[in-house]
Amino acid sequence: MITIENKVEESLSMEMATRLRQIKHIALDMDGTIYNGSTLFPFTITFLNKMRELGIGYSFLTNNPSRSTADYLYHLKEMGIEATADEFYTSAQATIDYIHTHHPEYKKLFLLGTPSMIREFEEAGFISTSDDAEDEPDAVVASFDMSLVYPRLCRAAWWVSRKKFYIATNPDRVCPTDKPVVLVDCGSICSALEYATGRKPDVIVGKPDPRMLHGIMERHGLRAEQIAMVGDRIYTDILMAQNAQALGVLVLSGETTYDTAISVQPGPDLILRDLAELQELIIFAQNIS
Repeated sequence: MITIENKVEESLSMEMATRLRQIKHIALDMDGTIYNGSTLFPFTITFLNKMRELGIGYSFLTNNPSRSTADYLYHLKEMGIEATADEFYTSAQATIDYIHTHHPEYKKLFLLGTPSMIREFEEAGFISTSDDAEDEPDAVVASFDMSLVYPRLCRAAWWVSRKKFYIATNPDRVCPTDKPVVLVDCGSICSALEYATGRKPDVIVGKPDPRMLHGIMERHGLRAEQIAMVGDRIYTDILMAQNAQALGVLVLSGETTYDTAISVQPGPDLILRDLAELQELIIFAQNIS
C-alpha cells in the first residue's frame, strides 16, 4: 500500500508501477473526488486533460441518483467540464439495468427519489405510483431523496411491510457537501425503513456492488487489471474495486480521514491526498524504464 506519509516517488514499488502502467481507464467517483458539493477541486480539469494526453480514458461513477444523467452533464458543464452521456454511470442507471435484467415483469414502482430521478425511471419505461394505498406498485425503490416528505416515507414503509420487492440505489449514509449541513443519504433512509418495518432492502445496487464497474469494463472492452476505481469512501468506492478485482485508489479529498483509511483491512491499494497526487504517480510510473 502506498500512502501519503511518503513521497510517491520514494514509495512506489515496481509491482505497483507495473499495475499503474496497465491502467487504460479510470472510474472516477464524483462528490468528494472531483468536486465537493458545488465546488470543483482546482486539480480536476488538469487531471482530466492529462489523462486524455496519456491515452487513459475515464468515466464518472456516482452513487448519488438525485440527478439524471442530463442534469449531471449540465452540472459538470457549469463547472467547466465537458462530458458525454457515455462517460456517466449512476446508481439510478444501475438500478434500472438491474430491474430490467432480473425482474422485467416489474413495471410499476413506488419511488423514493427526486423528481429528476423519477423522470429518469419513467423515461426507462417504468410507471411511478402515487402516494395512494389503491395505487399498488410491483416494487419499492429507495434512494437519496432530497425532496422526501413524511407521507411518502410512510407509504414506502407500508409497501415494504407488505413484502413488496424492495431495492435501494446505494448504501451511502450521508452525501458529501461543502455546506454546514448533514445530507442524509439513501443508507440512512433505508435504516429508518428497517426500524419501522424490520426489513432491509432485498438488493442494494450501487457501489460497492461490482456491477457498476463491470458495466464500464463491458462498455470499453476492459479487463479488471486495466481499470482503476478512484474515490473518497472505503465502504463504497474501495470495496467495489476489491469486489471487481480492480485497482482501488482512495483519495482523502472527501469523506475518509487518513487514520480511518490506514485502519481498514484489507485496505486500498493506494491512499493519496487527491487526484493531483494520483496524476503525479501515474506519470512517474510511466517514466520508469
